[in-house]
Amino acid sequence: MKFVDEATIRVIAGKGGNGCLSFLREKYRPKGGPDGGDGGDGGSIYLSAKSGLNTLADFRLTRLYRAKNGEGGAGRDRFGKKGKDLVIDVPLGTVVRDADTEELIGDVTRIGQPLLVARGGRHGLGNANFKTSTNRAPRRVTVGKPGDERAIRLELKVLADVGLLGLPNAGKSTFLSAVSHARPKIADYPFTTLYPQLGMVDVGHSNGFTLADIPGLVEGAAQGTGLGIRFLKHLKRTRILLHFVDIAPVDEKSLSSAVREIESEMANFDPLLSNKARWLVLNKTDTIAAEQASDIKNCLINDLDWKGPVYLVSAATGAGCARLVNDLMEALMEMDAQQRVVVESEGFGLEGKG
Repeated sequence: MKFVDEATIRVIAGKGGNGCLSFLREKYRPKGGPDGGDGGDGGSIYLSAKSGLNTLADFRLTRLYRAKNGEGGAGRDRFGKKGKDLVIDVPLGTVVRDADTEELIGDVTRIGQPLLVARGGRHGLGNANFKTSTNRAPRRVTVGKPGDERAIRLELKVLADVGLLGLPNAGKSTFLSAVSHARPKIADYPFTTLYPQLGMVDVGHSNGFTLADIPGLVEGAAQGTGLGIRFLKHLKRTRILLHFVDIAPVDEKSLSSAVREIESEMANFDPLLSNKARWLVLNKTDTIAAEQASDIKNCLINDLDWKGPVYLVSAATGAGCARLVNDLMEALMEMDAQQRVVVESEGFGLEGKG
């Protein structure tokens, strides 16, 4: 299926059912009075994340979505049936905005958590609601209200714990296939990866994390060169970035330039992206001697004044990958623990104010 990360659709919630005008007419009950029931509420429209979806391609085919109308009320105080809600499946990580006002409606970040995008119309009232001591035969009813109608813009931003970035042919796809069950296309030409690929890394003991491979960047990507900025936005939702560099050229200066080139594109696209935790991964160590790889690593650290972690790996043979994966898992678990501390401390602060 073609990867599509933006789409605009129109949603129309159901109209509320009308109230009923009715009077009880039964033998031996000449003064039965009004018995018109209320209508049913119109159906609402929700978005819900579905596991396994990773594209908005379906919304290029179907652009209009309607929920069911509520049924009208009936005599004998019978209420109309509520219109059935419509739940639309979307990929995890879908951002929803009003297409006309650009107002943020919500962000679908959890499986099974519905996001209301169009509320169904309220039901109308039957004449039984308007009976009073002075008006025992009311002929007043209200009609159901129309449901919300709006155009919404869907934008998919891949949710992943770890994102892979680097120049084309740095070996990101090979690494993804080596450490996860994902099977991306792998070839020896630039831009083999044409859209983000997701993989689940199983570390054992019920631990694991998601890994996203982003198409390779080239100089000028932030201005539209190559695949441009289209996929850079997907890195904004990752917690750690793995910056892959092909060590095969064995030229420290060219490797430093390759790293700085990507840094520049990230800063041009969004300065906040440059502030994410970023680890340097020197790949394809199987193509050179171990001592030479170690020397290149040390020279690169000095030349870049690199402060973060640096790893020597071979995605092709698997050398160094297990250690990198385990360190990533530990770092992510530490981030989770720190987040829990922040949340708990904020909660205690609120309790203290009460």
